[in-house]
Amino acid sequence: MSADLVLVARDGPIATVTLNRPTKLNALTKPMWLRLGTVMHELSTDDGLRCIVLRGAGGKAFAPGNDIAEFETERSNFGQGRAYGQVLHGALGAIADCRHPTVALIEGLCVGGGLEIAALCDLRICGESSRFGVPINRLGLVMAHAELAALVQLAGRAVAMEMLLEGRVFGAQEALAKRLVHRVVADDQVEHEAWATARRIAAGAPLAARWHKQFLRELASGVPLSEAQRDEGFRCYDTEDFRIGVRAFLDKAAPQFVGR
Repeated sequence: MSADLVLVARDGPIATVTLNRPTKLNALTKPMWLRLGTVMHELSTDDGLRCIVLRGAGGKAFAPGNDIAEFETERSNFGQGRAYGQVLHGALGAIADCRHPTVALIEGLCVGGGLEIAALCDLRICGESSRFGVPINRLGLVMAHAELAALVQLAGRAVAMEMLLEGRVFGAQEALAKRLVHRVVADDQVEHEAWATARRIAAGAPLAARWHKQFLRELASGVPLSEAQRDEGFRCYDTEDFRIGVRAFLDKAAPQFVGR
């Protein structure tokens, strides 16, 4: 069942979304993309959440891309490819548009579609032995525009071109140098560091995190800001969380934000 392919767990204000095909290194299928899109849309509307961690099951891979065995039945011609792309892009869009901060917990292989998912998360933390790349030139495939956008935004046109033309799979330190990840830690510390990061995010004001995500999207669009958008940068002063944060600072106490 598709629900078994993408798992959702909740720990207070933090949700964990797990790509769950460990025997196939979490290779992505059409049902997985559909389920991932649905899950991310649902979580985005949950005001009780403050952070979402995305990961792969099994500890050996985040995801190695799409399951090649599915190509003959689901992506064998233009029509099927476009239909599959609509599903895939819908899931990527749901990650990109998620109101809550997202953290990619990357263990092992993170290439192709797996890298596309991770690239759309707000923060990416990987282990020393993690590997990255887009080796689709060996399949005669391309990354469509919607899939390329996050890669170019992260690493720039030159690095994206290098990755696509060579199809080389490379290590974590090179991924860090290429700005594909934020942090590289020892393999046995990836889960700990990702969760510590999520807890730090969850301890902050949730409305402020959502506003910052919104503002950065608006700036990245290149469209001139309207007066209403500029005014949005001052709405925080009317929130209960602002009053809680200032009072806690003056009292030298930890703020307990309520998301209002």
